[in-house]
Amino acid sequence: MNDNGHPFDRRRLLAGAAAASAVTLTGLTVASTTGTAAAAPARTGTPLLTRDRIAAAVLRSPGGSASAVGVQADFHARLAVWLAFWSANSPRTWSAPTQVVARIEPAGDALVLHAIRYRRDDETYAGFAAARRDAAHLATLASLHHHFPSVRVRPDGTIRVGDGPAGFTGAPEQIAFAVAACRELWGDAAATAGRWPEHAGRVLARAGQPADAASHAGWAAFTRTSLRRGLGTESYE
Repeated sequence: MNDNGHPFDRRRLLAGAAAASAVTLTGLTVASTTGTAAAAPARTGTPLLTRDRIAAAVLRSPGGSASAVGVQADFHARLAVWLAFWSANSPRTWSAPTQVVARIEPAGDALVLHAIRYRRDDETYAGFAAARRDAAHLATLASLHHHFPSVRVRPDGTIRVGDGPAGFTGAPEQIAFAVAACRELWGDAAATAGRWPEHAGRVLARAGQPADAASHAGWAAFTRTSLRRGLGTESYE
């Protein structure tokens, strides 16, 4: 399937919220290609925002309730940009996300993601569901690695995301994702933790974006193409 229309116009509200949120991130994005992301700034005493949405999507608890939660301002901004990115690279038959099922941790700088829901033909579907270990699960994981330095899959399939500037850090979770993506999304069964940059480099060359996957630009390209591959919006064949 190659459904690469990327209809940004029908997602203008979500993308607009993300663009506004991006202003908050100015000066925080890591531009280094050394593979090391800067640590998130200390927030001792920083008041939390009270929010019941991420961009245009209603934020629901795993139990199903919709209620406002406390969240750090820069983390909420990054989440809005991430959700717009996920949506813009989803199939054109999907609406912008209508619900994000997640739990925000008490400090307001980490989220545990359970589901992302959208509408199609007046029905609600899960574009990502924690318990469903499929290509969309890996694609969503790719989108989170694109935007955050700390992304960890828990045993139940939920994904814990910690705040901070995006970038390749060499964390075991990043390497485990890269190996899984090469094997399961890109069909490279020989990918290993020790030689993953070589395998990911072949993926980028195949996508017409040759780069060192362990660099800042290469990691961004690898996670972006893996998102599109996993959601079926680009095959790169």
